[in-house]
Amino acid sequence: MIHIVLRNLFRALRQEKTVFRDPTRGPVFPGIKILPPSVPSDQLAALLERARGPVERFFIALVAVHALPGSTIRRLHLAGLDLSAAALTTGSGLLPHVILLEGLTHQPAADWLTERHRRRPAAINPHLVISQQSALDINHPPVSASMFQDAFTRAGLTMRQVRQDRILFEARQHADPLHLMRLFNPSDGAAMRYVTAAHPERTTKLPR
Repeated sequence: MIHIVLRNLFRALRQEKTVFRDPTRGPVFPGIKILPPSVPSDQLAALLERARGPVERFFIALVAVHALPGSTIRRLHLAGLDLSAAALTTGSGLLPHVILLEGLTHQPAADWLTERHRRRPAAINPHLVISQQSALDINHPPVSASMFQDAFTRAGLTMRQVRQDRILFEARQHADPLHLMRLFNPSDGAAMRYVTAAHPERTTKLPR
């Protein structure tokens, strides 16, 4: 059973002092939920096609490809984007999460960076995504949470729906919560819930 394998793996890693916290300790396996229908590919294509400008395309790519939540994207810092290394650092602290920007995300990131410098050359806000209002605000606020909602609404989708669809797709391909944690940086509990939802046949007999 998957929970037994994970427990044994982390027990061995702890003994070797490779990890110091077991994310599978005391897991709770809620009742299996019915999977939401996958987002049709034509809707995802429409999402990008209807994007208005580089900043919307960049934001959409971060959600649709890397499953970043809107709150995380709004708080990204300009210093965290390294186009030469095709990398974007999210979060802070001892274990920041670094995502590698493939073509679908790298180009929108480069386009937005060019647009940002062209339109807001005097910006003092350190956030990567800024607006006309926030660019010169001495309080350095992130952009409004509603700034990008219309980009998803125009395609008949929600940001949460697109993000969830991306993680569930990956969970179907790799029934491994550690893989999801490395790729998308969810909590250990959230990663297990996605795997459970994507593979109910493997988890219906797990203790609850």
